[in-house]
Amino acid sequence: MTAPPRVLLASTSRYRAQMLQRILPRFDQAAPGTDETALPHEAPAARAARLARAKARAAADLHPDAVVIGSDQVADLDGHVLDKPGSIERAHEQLAASSGRQVVFHTAVCVLGPSGFEETVTDETRVFFRTLSREDIERYVAAEQPLDCAGSFKCEGLGIVLFERIENNDPSALIGLPLIATARMLREAGVTLL
Repeated sequence: MTAPPRVLLASTSRYRAQMLQRILPRFDQAAPGTDETALPHEAPAARAARLARAKARAAADLHPDAVVIGSDQVADLDGHVLDKPGSIERAHEQLAASSGRQVVFHTAVCVLGPSGFEETVTDETRVFFRTLSREDIERYVAAEQPLDCAGSFKCEGLGIVLFERIENNDPSALIGLPLIATARMLREAGVTLL
């Protein structure tokens, strides 16, 4: 009997790790050290897919025996990327800009296997924000401090009250790792999940 393949999440994101733990109890994490600078005129979905592949490949180069998962998410407001805000002021600005509008989240995942398996999938989630008052935004940011989240909210927490609706094929994608596609690709790369 052969040993199960080692799985490596090419991310130090606690959100992605928590998501992956839902389907895989044991895996390692490593920072991929990938330059995440956008390319000129790069579409948000293309950026997410490129970065997911780059993260997976960087980690696979250092851990060639592992099945590697790379993921990236890009928030898109009318073609304008909403990066992680990093500050309270920027979070306020992003949420004010999203108020009453639709933001599209492109979440890409790439799985690489030591046997040569490679696939990248990009999930698209449409988030429809309700109209937010300045006070709504201030209360939300103070309560949740979403400074490390693209779009300035955490849908798995209080952020859900900011929306009118969410449209997607995989509800886990909005948190940063589309688990339906990830589970399928892991199985195809030889990882037993059940």
